[in-house]
Amino acid sequence: MGSFYKEIGLLVGLEIHQQLATEAKLFCSCKPMDEESQTVKFERRLRPSQSELGQIDPAALFEFKKKKPFKYHAGAESACLVEADEEPPHQINEEAVDTALIVALALNSTPMDELHVMRKIVIDGSNTTGFQRTAIVALGGTLKTPIGSIPVQTICLEEDAARLLNESEGVRNYGLDRLCIPLIEVALAPFTATPEEVQEVAYTVGRLLRSTGRVMRGLGSIRQDINISIQGGSVVEVKGVQNLELVSRVVDFESKRQHFLVKIAQTLQSRGVKAEDAVGEVRVLNEVFKQTQSKILKRVLESGGEVIGVALRGFKDLLKLEEHPGIRLGKEFADLVRFYGVGGLFHSDELPAYGISKEEVEKVRSELNLRDGDAFIIIAGDRGILEDAVEAVAERARAAVKGVPPETRGPTPEGATRFIRPRPGPARMYPETDIPPLPISEERVEMLRALIPKPWCEKVKEYASKYGLSAKLAAQICDSEYLPLFEQILEETRIQPSYVAATLTETLVSLSRLGFKTENLSDKTIKEVFTLVERKEASKEGVPAILEKILKGEAKSPKEAAEQLGLTPLSEEEVKRKVKELVEKNKQLIRSRGQGAFSALMGELMRELRGRVDGKKLSTLLQEEVKQIVEESRGEAQLHL
Repeated sequence: MGSFYKEIGLLVGLEIHQQLATEAKLFCSCKPMDEESQTVKFERRLRPSQSELGQIDPAALFEFKKKKPFKYHAGAESACLVEADEEPPHQINEEAVDTALIVALALNSTPMDELHVMRKIVIDGSNTTGFQRTAIVALGGTLKTPIGSIPVQTICLEEDAARLLNESEGVRNYGLDRLCIPLIEVALAPFTATPEEVQEVAYTVGRLLRSTGRVMRGLGSIRQDINISIQGGSVVEVKGVQNLELVSRVVDFESKRQHFLVKIAQTLQSRGVKAEDAVGEVRVLNEVFKQTQSKILKRVLESGGEVIGVALRGFKDLLKLEEHPGIRLGKEFADLVRFYGVGGLFHSDELPAYGISKEEVEKVRSELNLRDGDAFIIIAGDRGILEDAVEAVAERARAAVKGVPPETRGPTPEGATRFIRPRPGPARMYPETDIPPLPISEERVEMLRALIPKPWCEKVKEYASKYGLSAKLAAQICDSEYLPLFEQILEETRIQPSYVAATLTETLVSLSRLGFKTENLSDKTIKEVFTLVERKEASKEGVPAILEKILKGEAKSPKEAAEQLGLTPLSEEEVKRKVKELVEKNKQLIRSRGQGAFSALMGELMRELRGRVDGKKLSTLLQEEVKQIVEESRGEAQLHL
């Protein structure tokens, strides 16, 4: 384990959520599919309720305070009255139960005698009901990984959330096509590891799930919730990491963020700051800024909003401190208030700046009765939302004295994390009264035991042997979301398997790293590219350029892209003519440099013919022509002697 992560006591727990490939959804007969035509629309407002003990879940309360309505969009094939919460759920999907049991048996988990569906409160709008249905399928077990065996805590079967379409003007729009798709959740016990090792563990779980042949593939079909903590801190859940390649970056960033927060807490405590005294005066500062040159504050005041100052005792110079890139306490506060719709936040460590003058800073300090070691935060926005935003800032300041606040965060595309909501409490689970318990017989379990998949390493060896792939390429395609497509292409064409595998993994990954959204390429489009290659209407070398053209939106089809790029393959006769012309033109160079002239000539040919001819074939033809000239030169030299 890396010295830094060992030193801070990094502890990670993984929860892998995988969509199952079933004929129907979990509690109805609708098709589990993304549906573009969603003609039914309705609106809901969700609110939290008390548990049997009179408690309200803090995460649910946080979402409720945002006061956002939710609009739902449904299609005829993928949603019905169950998804709309206008009809009770049907009996649980038995096919999904079988898949969850197979995974449980593969992990040596102990299946439950009965499945009892529970309701888990979720009021961010992703469930029309205000809760998610989930059932524990099995307990215990062990996952064998490259870093050793990791205990399994639970295996659950639950319904997926609705698909977030967009969020605009304070309204979230959800598609119900994804709501209620069966999900299996594999929760691992916390373990110590480096970020890279955590990612490998996540890959191990994903490989096991895919090896069943009973799960969906593609972006969004598998998601990781990562529980991260360090010594002296609290557990932070990073929710919804869709890309396995991001896992190591997320763990690295979050562990450094928590380490930074622990050091901030130690500094505050050394300054004698106590949590209950961390927040001082809170004042409306409209008068202070009535003549301000700050565009943000001026706009807020002109629209009837307020500017509020919050005194932070002992926080001087800590809000701008940055020991790790992108990790600052000031940024933590800014991310927090953004969820209340507040865009204007400034802190004293960065002022005067942004149109706020030195005189205005001094007036704020006076209004808030600041001492030398104190800092302040300025929040500006609509009156209706500022009260909750200010209270959130105050709570966050008190938490900074204690260390790492327990919260739920989300991943950014770069692998950082951002605040989403507080961590849920224990008062969010209660029984589902509309679904009867489902007995799990020993006979059913024994029958499913025969369907336990082979280990991933054996599957890689089989693919390497069956398709003539290298061990590396076989591992890449078995890991790839394009594995089913790989098999379809080989069934429908006679293209070399190694070329298909390399294109679906290495080529598409390269395009993705260049910033292209390769997930937007449909299976149909990718198949058409290989069909062009098989028909010799495009060369293998031209495929990356064709895909790039489509991803840029400059061509609607592979054929159109090939025509625009002028990538129609040359006939063998045309290629030979081009080679002969170049060799004839450079005879003197070849005679003087011999085979050493090959690289320069090959480069010139590739610049002219790239994408229109097989590079290997071109190289062979050029070598033959160069060799012939070299031998002629030697013969002439011997005759001269």
